[in-house]
Amino acid sequence: MLDTTVTSDALNDRNTRLKRTHEREMESMSKQRPRQLTRQEHRREEERRREDERRRAARARRVTIISIIAVGVLAVAVLVYFVIAQGQTPANAAYPPIDNVSCQSTEQGGTHIHAHVTMYVNGTKTALPANIGIAPDSSCLYWLHTHDDTGVIHIEAPEGVSVTFGNFLHIWEQRFQQLGYPSQLSGATGWQVYVNGKPFSGDFRTIPLHSHTLITLAYNSPGVQPDTNYNWNGL
Repeated sequence: MLDTTVTSDALNDRNTRLKRTHEREMESMSKQRPRQLTRQEHRREEERRREDERRRAARARRVTIISIIAVGVLAVAVLVYFVIAQGQTPANAAYPPIDNVSCQSTEQGGTHIHAHVTMYVNGTKTALPANIGIAPDSSCLYWLHTHDDTGVIHIEAPEGVSVTFGNFLHIWEQRFQQLGYPSQLSGATGWQVYVNGKPFSGDFRTIPLHSHTLITLAYNSPGVQPDTNYNWNGL
């Protein structure tokens, strides 16, 4: 009987120790679990922080790129405005723009072409005077001008500018009439007009001035032979 009791007590003690060991293990695990969750949260927080930094850096790069583009566009706009303003600002106030053709201190190099005019008035060949479109003090010259009395019109204008014979006549009439502007040019009747040797029936002021355009004007001058060629001498 005694042996059975001893054995039972030993078994109870063993079970008690096992139970306590299990409780300690469970308690240890319960204490460790919050710490593991805290480390996971820390990693997630670190990942969020890095993602926020990447986003801020990306926004900063976009702002920098946009700022550079805006500054470049503004610089181009200012340059274009300066060029246009300079092109429209007369070098000599006595010679303002005519038909949007400016009188500037230097020749324009964008378009550099030449046309030629032969004119007859009442049967007499009448030369185009020299220096039409050039200020007497040489302070400026219009994009359309003459350097001599050969009849050659020099067109030295910004790139893309289109001009007509009427633009040249307006410059001659409005600012250089003292250079023998024929009053007959102010009328539309009495003229026979030829362009590159062919009759022109429209308003001669609308004739476009292209490279080596040949214009023949005859007022009250029947039998005039129109120009079909001209020795440009390299012009």
